[in-house]
Amino acid sequence: MLTKDGYFQSARGNFRHEVLIGAQEGTVFETETGHFLQALRPLVADYLLSMPRGATPIYPKDSAQIIQQGDVFPGAKVFEAGVGSGGLTLSLLAAIGPQGHLTSVERRSEFAEIAQANVESWYGPVDLPWDLFVGEANDALDEMEEGSLDHVSLDMLAPWESILPAARALRSGGVMIGYVTTTTQLSRFVEKLRDAEFFTEPDAFETVMRTWHLDGLAVRPNHSMVGHTGFLVIARRIARNSTPLIPKRRPAPAAHSEPPEWETWNAQDLPERDISEKKLRRVRRDVAHRADVELSGTSLPGDNSERMSNILEAETQLRNEQRYHQHRADGDGAERGSAQGGDTAHQEGEL
Repeated sequence: MLTKDGYFQSARGNFRHEVLIGAQEGTVFETETGHFLQALRPLVADYLLSMPRGATPIYPKDSAQIIQQGDVFPGAKVFEAGVGSGGLTLSLLAAIGPQGHLTSVERRSEFAEIAQANVESWYGPVDLPWDLFVGEANDALDEMEEGSLDHVSLDMLAPWESILPAARALRSGGVMIGYVTTTTQLSRFVEKLRDAEFFTEPDAFETVMRTWHLDGLAVRPNHSMVGHTGFLVIARRIARNSTPLIPKRRPAPAAHSEPPEWETWNAQDLPERDISEKKLRRVRRDVAHRADVELSGTSLPGDNSERMSNILEAETQLRNEQRYHQHRADGDGAERGSAQGGDTAHQEGEL
């Protein structure tokens, strides 16, 4: 983020931001320390991996597969459950264009706040075809007109809970897209899709990306790679008056001999990844300060930073009051227990 008063420092050179402000994209310039650097605006893949985030975003390699394999086209009506930090949202908005519409739902208000700031920072002050709600995905799907959606993308802990509401909201031929990270989630989601009898046979896959070292004849894979990030599941909504075709396959030995373990899962078996309150406060301050920088062009804090500081201060005060009252309640309970124990001992002594 370039600012009029900014200064960049690194092991590869130092320079003042004003050297680049107004320069052409792709400029090669010499730094104060004699190093040469090349400046380019970030692509969406660069921005996605460096933007402030609370939740881990869907990586560019998976976003690309969701857009392509899910056939997200210009003008599509898309529903997204689980916004996280807004990584997939950026790609979906680009794919549907101004004639489409994206509805996003996020359960955690902090994540929705961060995602909205990241999307607005990338696209700038434009009117986006996007609605972002805080709440439950099923509630939002139930409010939609039947058959009104072209795509439903589920990036959530238990996507099988939204299969029936999604089937109602999807048009015939619409695409269900699921993103899960573990094999147990993958197995349960696919089996529940089959049991619903509203979708074609699901396709599941993962994408592994390996970059290469290129130097003359020294051409080889790089030592590090982006391996497993998640599984994608794609299925199509069948016509409302049809039943799905069941592929004929020889069952694997013991594959369905006993009820799978996931049939007895409960909320404790599916814990959400815990993100510290300290990190979320830092990220929320970062996105507020970035908004001030985009408005003023300087690194000085402005109205957005002040507003966020007031919000965080009020949340901290409320949290401290709740802890105080809980501590008092726990203390009173312990005193009552001690008094009852003393009375019982006294009565036993008299007996």
